[in-house]
Amino acid sequence: MAMLHPSKAIAYEKHWPFFKERGGQSFPNLHLLKAQREIEEFCRILTHEGVNVRRPDIIDFRTEYKTPDFTSTGLYAAMPRDVLLVIGDEIFECPMAWRSRFFEYRAYRRLLKEYFKGGAKWTAPPKPQMSDELYDQNYPMTNVEDRHRLTAQGRFVTTEYEPCFDAADFMRAGQDIFVQRSQVTNMMGIEWMRRHLGSQYNVHVLSFIDPNPMHIDATFNIIGPGMVITNPERPCHQISLFKKAGWTIAEAPRPTISDDHPLWFSSKWLSMNVLMLDHHRVVVEQSETPTIKLFESLGLTPIKVPMKFAFSLGGGFHCWTCDVRRRGSLQSYL
Repeated sequence: MAMLHPSKAIAYEKHWPFFKERGGQSFPNLHLLKAQREIEEFCRILTHEGVNVRRPDIIDFRTEYKTPDFTSTGLYAAMPRDVLLVIGDEIFECPMAWRSRFFEYRAYRRLLKEYFKGGAKWTAPPKPQMSDELYDQNYPMTNVEDRHRLTAQGRFVTTEYEPCFDAADFMRAGQDIFVQRSQVTNMMGIEWMRRHLGSQYNVHVLSFIDPNPMHIDATFNIIGPGMVITNPERPCHQISLFKKAGWTIAEAPRPTISDDHPLWFSSKWLSMNVLMLDHHRVVVEQSETPTIKLFESLGLTPIKVPMKFAFSLGGGFHCWTCDVRRRGSLQSYL
């Protein structure tokens, strides 16, 4: 993937040379092989824990494509949590903001058609044109201080030209849906979702002290009914909402992953990007001992899985999965 304007807005400066050097090429092969082994082991463990694991189709994203507004190659279809949003019996094929992810949905179409035939609602919000008007062409990206200032002012690399949103900027808790305005999710996208869902769900916009907001689940991750793990470096401006409702608010321990481990699309805080299998079992990176101890102190059962090399590609356990079916009833937790 080339180091284009929207992706540069979320990558840490130390990784900019990597993208400039390898733009349009694959990730390093040896690293990919290690990540692949981790994902295969992750799927094996999920199956052992009783999860029915389904996989997307394999697509060659190196093929260049062109629309009336842009030309690009693809990225990947590694993170179903980014493109698919499940609310109740409805699956949303989300209108993502990056041109390199325009056709990512194609990897999941076989599964979506199967779920639709099985009774699920299948909704595709308006597909963004992704013309230049969707991106702030004058968005300054010289240092992290600029990013802090801009996000505090409510300015992001994506404009309000048309609705766009990534599924991973939404977090569900029964009748309450939490979402952040980010570099890939704009207010038009949030408002589209609010109007579509109607009165059955309450959509709450959260904001954080975060210079690179993109995807909420390494900043604010719900780990059970009335329980959330939060990022101490990205405090939530609306945390009082959860305190008043009596939620357990657990602060994530500092990650233990080494500074020299490449995290091209993300941060060390993927340590808190965990996957809840139910109210008791939580999948966590096997080397993150402080995080494991936190979950044990909360009465949860950690399932330790190696994932560090897969982290490098931009996601943790929550990102690499999308739970389509869960047991339970629709409740309000606020």
